[in-house]
This record gives sequence, structure tokens and C-alpha cells, in this order.
Amino acid sequence: MNQHRRSHNRRKGWMPAFAGMTAVLMASVAAQPARAQSVEEFYKGKTISLLIGFSVGGGYDLYARHLARHMGKHVPGKPTIVPQNMAGAGSLRAANFLYTAAPKDGTAIGTFARTTGINPLLESGATFDGTKFGWLGSVTDDTSVCVTWHTSPVKTWKDFLEKPVTFGGQGPSSEPDIFARLYKNVFGAPVKLVAGYPGTNEITLAMERGEVDGLCGLSWSTLKARHAQWMRDKKINILMQAAFRKEPEMGDVPLVMELTKDPEKLQVLKLILAAQEMARPFAAPPGIPEDRKAALIAAFDATMKDPEYLAEAKKINMDVNPVSAASLNKLLAELYATPKDVVKQASEAITK
Repeated sequence: MNQHRRSHNRRKGWMPAFAGMTAVLMASVAAQPARAQSVEEFYKGKTISLLIGFSVGGGYDLYARHLARHMGKHVPGKPTIVPQNMAGAGSLRAANFLYTAAPKDGTAIGTFARTTGINPLLESGATFDGTKFGWLGSVTDDTSVCVTWHTSPVKTWKDFLEKPVTFGGQGPSSEPDIFARLYKNVFGAPVKLVAGYPGTNEITLAMERGEVDGLCGLSWSTLKARHAQWMRDKKINILMQAAFRKEPEMGDVPLVMELTKDPEKLQVLKLILAAQEMARPFAAPPGIPEDRKAALIAAFDATMKDPEYLAEAKKINMDVNPVSAASLNKLLAELYATPKDVVKQASEAITK
């Protein structure tokens, strides 16, 4: 009996000691920092949503889907990139969503109008700061044009200043609306704007049907990639080209920066046309982990040099003249430092 009691007491004695040692060991393990998940581990087996701020069939849609087919293999973990169209308000809907509501973990990126980054400077419809996006880069810089259908009486810049013309638009922050209003207010062109189309693809169809004379803010790269037949068959008139330098392929089509010598008008034009340098921009939301943002930027840069990507781009007549993320950040920082009086004039020029 005594021997059994002594044995029982010994067991009772070591059990608290064992429990204490276990607690110390578990606390020690818990105190050790967890191994950080690598970018490759995070993206493996995942899907990245690529929001496209326009309807299917336009230039931005073309550039986005082309990127989606190739960029995933350059991201560590090789995630699948799935394009998702989110048209509305000239792509402002997609930009607002990406900035405020999209996942901030690196599984959502987007593309929207080149002017979207500076929209907060010019109007109240944007709920973001353009300098805060995680810019990945732009596939190319570009030139915007105004075009009319061959049946329109407005065939030249001179006609444009003298004869009434009806242009299709999407919404206040869209490029067709911005550029049509810009020329109306800066140059006094007698422009009537018919807004409400989902994208430039629908506007060009309306132009072919005779509902409108044409549209402004159409990219030269889109014309070449989507509508080369129009130019071969002389179905359209190109009224002007909007950029800081002439596009040689357009011959004697006038450059809008050379159509006025008024210093104030030139300042307004310069602020709006600066967006041409980021013609096909791609961005992540603000606040994603820095290592994932760096990986996405590196993947974008690698895609721009990918032989398969470039070969396909050449085949479908797409321009690839990349603008880096660093260049986009620098450009936007400069634009956001524009004097307030110039910003006010530019805002009035594109909103009235």
C-alpha cells in the first residue's frame, strides 16, 4: 500500500512539471516569428483579375487581353490572369473600384483611360488620388485623333472650326467627351456631343450608321489595330492629332499644339495632352504588399520584352513602346504640382 502511494505521488509530482515544460516549449515555438510567405507561394494556383474600364472590342480591351495572355508566366507562381470588363463613366467606374473596393493583396489590377490619373485634378467624379495607384507601366505612349465618317461635311481642321459637327461620347470623364469639349472650349469649334455610349466601339458603329459624324479621343494605335481598313478605303477623315510631337505616319494632319500661339491655351492643352504619355496604363490598387507590387512591375516589364508577346502584337498591328512605372509616377507627380489657376482653366475647358 505504501509503495503504491509513493509511486502515485511520484506520478503526481512529475505531471505538473511535464505540463510546465510543455507550456514553456509551446510558448517558445509561438514566440518564434512565422516564416513570411514568398511571392511565388502566394501566387501559385491563384487568379489575378484584370479589370478593363471599357466594353469589349475597343482599343483598351485589345491591349488588356493581349497583356493577360502573356504576363502571368512572368509573375512568380505563374497565376492565371483573367480579363473582366467593367465599363462605365469612361472607365472611371473601374478606376474608382480598383482604388477603393478591389482586393489589396495583389490579385486585382486594372486598366483605364489615359486621362483617368489626372481626373481628380479636373473634376469631382473621381474618388482617388492618381499618384497613389501602384502603377505597373504603360504598354505605349500614343496620339489621339478626331475622326469623321467620309459622308460628313466636316473633313478638315478648317471645316471643324466652321461647320457644326456631332460627336459621340460616353460620359464626362471619358476621352471622347474630354477631347470634344477641349476643342469646343479652347478653339470655339461648334461641337455637339451625344453622350451615353458604353465605349468607342459602340461610337464607331454609330458613326458608320450615320447617328453621329464621328468622335474625338480615338487612339491612333486603335485606328491602326482595329480600323486599318477604314484608312485604306478612305472611309474616315482625320481632323487633327493630339500629342506633343507629330506622328509621321499621319502625314500632313495638323498637330493640335501647333494650332494656337496663345500661352494660356497652350498651358491647358499641355496639361490634358500629358496623358498621351501614359496611353495604355496598367495599375494595382494602393496599399498592396511591396514585394508583390515589385513582382507585378517586374512581370509587366518582362512581358514588354517577351518575344511571343511582341510577335503577336506585331501580327495584330499593336504599338508597343513601353513607359515604365517610374516614368508614370514621375509624370503624375509633376502634373499634380500644376499651378491651381492652370488646373482651373483646364477643368473648365473639359467640363462645360
